[in-house]
Amino acid sequence: MSRIAEAVGTPFYCYSASVLEANYRRFAAAFAGRRAMICYAVKANSNQAVLRLFARLGAGADVVSEGELRRALAAGVPASRIVFAGVGKTRGEMAFALDRGIHQFNVESEPELAALDEVARSRGVRAPVAIRVNPDVDAETHAKIATGKSENKFGIDLAHALPAFRHAAALPGIELEGVAVHIGSQLTRLEPFRVAFGRVVELVRRLRQEGIPIARLDLGGGIGVRYRAEAPPDVADYAAMVAELTGGFDVELAFEPGRQLVAEAGVLVSRVVYVKDGLSRRFVVQDAAMNDLIRPSLYEAWHEIVPVREPAAGAAARPVDVVGPVCETGDTFATGRAMPPVGEGDLLAILSAGAYGAVMASTYNSRLLIPEVLVRGAEYFVIRRRSGYNELMALDQVPEWLLGG
Repeated sequence: MSRIAEAVGTPFYCYSASVLEANYRRFAAAFAGRRAMICYAVKANSNQAVLRLFARLGAGADVVSEGELRRALAAGVPASRIVFAGVGKTRGEMAFALDRGIHQFNVESEPELAALDEVARSRGVRAPVAIRVNPDVDAETHAKIATGKSENKFGIDLAHALPAFRHAAALPGIELEGVAVHIGSQLTRLEPFRVAFGRVVELVRRLRQEGIPIARLDLGGGIGVRYRAEAPPDVADYAAMVAELTGGFDVELAFEPGRQLVAEAGVLVSRVVYVKDGLSRRFVVQDAAMNDLIRPSLYEAWHEIVPVREPAAGAAARPVDVVGPVCETGDTFATGRAMPPVGEGDLLAILSAGAYGAVMASTYNSRLLIPEVLVRGAEYFVIRRRSGYNELMALDQVPEWLLGG
């Protein structure tokens, strides 16, 4: 880490290619022998190198915008292995995806279904569709990443699902293929999945009894990772639960893991700028900020923070607040966290930062977007360079009446 820090400066994100590969292979192996497509959730980490790594392993992509779709295609993901989800697809995005021949649209409302039918007919094609249902299951996760309760912006609630499927089956521009579900992110127990998937399987049985052929079952993602003391389910146990619920069921499965594949493969490396002693608290001020990693500020998320250099033997830990330089009290990564002594210039590693880190970064306080680095063995590659101040300011345009004078 020190060698990379000297070369690219701090802060920066660093990802392990071997961990990314191992995580994907473990997930894929759990479903070996099943008709199952694994579509990496691009929103977790959309760097082109990460996408290409997964694409070379056989992954498809789960996208929620035209931009993510373009990224997936550019990284070599076949259009035939791309699922387009999201509650607010525009007609332009629908047309772009239809023209590329994507695998499936996960439709989340009846107005969206009507719009997609209209766009597909205008292009002389039929849109492959799975309707996302909302099974009214408490995912037992943070409220901002729970997506499966009845009054939620995602999906069509079960009470209105049957009429929606009947309507979709009759639309000339829609090829109704499947049922989709995703109840949230960072789930650490199997039971919410079991309840949700059980309800979806019963819906599929009911639809087939009505003569509506459902060939696909998209079960989304959501298995959690360890940030602090969580004990998320093993993917083998998850796969066994899916097999139990769908065994003997002639249906193609799809999964959309994101965080599970990339979170623990990444760290955010920062450098201590100052150590400030207050009346009763010590502040470790680092050069990484909430604009680089917003999860602690947005979700009150816990990330382990460790010195890159091993502390001296017997060094006593003491509580500190780890904060960033942004002009917000909320720019805090840890409060009262027991840490060994660190001083100005020391490097810190913020762990499990590979998901929803760089991809959610901003330029707040006119701070530059930071580098991303991919490590394989002893080699490292800068897969996104640090932006520059000139290119940041070049995004602004000043009207003529403010120039001169």
